[in-house]
Amino acid sequence: MTANATENGAPILQLRGINKSFGPVHVLKQVNFAAYPGQVTALVGDNGAGKSTLIKCVGGIYPIDSGEFLFEGKQVTVHGPRDASALGIEIVYQDLALCDNLDVVQNMFLGREQRTSFVLDEASMEEQAAKTLKSLSVRTLRSTRQLVASLSGGQRQTVAIAKAVLWNSKVVILDEPTAALGVAQTEQVLALVRRLADQGLAVILISHNLVDVFQVADRIAALYLGQLAAEVRAKDVRQPQVVELITTGRTEGVESELPTHVEEGAVT
Repeated sequence: MTANATENGAPILQLRGINKSFGPVHVLKQVNFAAYPGQVTALVGDNGAGKSTLIKCVGGIYPIDSGEFLFEGKQVTVHGPRDASALGIEIVYQDLALCDNLDVVQNMFLGREQRTSFVLDEASMEEQAAKTLKSLSVRTLRSTRQLVASLSGGQRQTVAIAKAVLWNSKVVILDEPTAALGVAQTEQVLALVRRLADQGLAVILISHNLVDVFQVADRIAALYLGQLAAEVRAKDVRQPQVVELITTGRTEGVESELPTHVEEGAVT
């Protein structure tokens, strides 16, 4: 389950000059983005900035119109979600995509069930699910055979994240994982996010909550109207500077670690 870190601190996932349009609407404009093994990269931006579109391009849901998609230093083409999963990219969407009428094990293996001859290998799946949850230091579940319908919001989020890392993932993308959680459950999920990175995975965290972002992120990438405003180390910026990046696309004293492309006329 541990990710293969690239050498010399190189990004495992790198996007260069990504463009995506829907008809006449140019949603992503020359976007550069990178995610690194063992680090949490927060992707922030106002509604309509292009965060969801960018992530769906990474996950193979939307084809990119132009630009380069590099994984582990090699240029790749992602034609669909299966291609992204084959690379080791997993996305946990905000709706979690869990089935309430199934238990934890059944949800974690949904669509990827293991079989012996013509019957499900329940013992093996239960063992692997328990091993994955233990490796993530998850202690909030009574049993891997609990129905998801009986779980709290934080527990559901934990199951969805464990499901994503079960398949030898290298990059895990989390879409607003704490949006509907209380204080205690938020702390549990953020601790889990940090543990994913500490195990060597590259974690991309989409969030509107800058308190959460500064608690767990190593890097912050800010999108503004479909353009990369900056990608910076979290320790090098303050929250008001990130707010300014999100709302205007620019701020003095912030230098991006990646090339950016924010048009002069886009600044408000």
